[in-house]
Amino acid sequence: MSSSAVVVRRTAVSETPPAGCCWSAAWPWRRAWLRHLRTLGVQVLRNERVPVVRGGASVDLAGIDDRTAISSGLPGHGADLGAALDGRDDAVPVVLTAHQPVQVEQARAAGVGLQLSGHTHGGQLWPFDYAVRLDQPAVQGLSRVGDTQLYVTTGVGFWGPPMRTGARPEVAVIELRAP
Repeated sequence: MSSSAVVVRRTAVSETPPAGCCWSAAWPWRRAWLRHLRTLGVQVLRNERVPVVRGGASVDLAGIDDRTAISSGLPGHGADLGAALDGRDDAVPVVLTAHQPVQVEQARAAGVGLQLSGHTHGGQLWPFDYAVRLDQPAVQGLSRVGDTQLYVTTGVGFWGPPMRTGARPEVAVIELRAP
């Protein structure tokens, strides 16, 4: 059960409808989940972005497909950061939601200020986190790749065996503040 979907919810401080990005939609149960999110009013960001507005300030929230989505064979599936950022005002900060932390190098090259990711489950089972580090630049927490900050949540779910050792579950709350 993957749990690293990122959702921005409407609050008293945001005039933006809820939006989020998820993992690859290649598996049928995932497509059903994405359809259900839409019924809840959540806009699933698939290689696109929306402005998040508070008063006169805004930040762009972009979401891209998982890097493995292209292998699903489904038309239109696959990460496309260029499409998500196309036409945006570079003066407006951008937060990218990308399932896998490894997508941060492309985000850095595109000038993204913050990437929010999951996928790793914090390594889930010690010492598996060492193997995860061979494929991902970070397993959990806040790090930096060039000028891009990367936050990787351990999430609350699991992959494979329904257990965790050495990787605490979390629901991360990210608060953005203007400089």
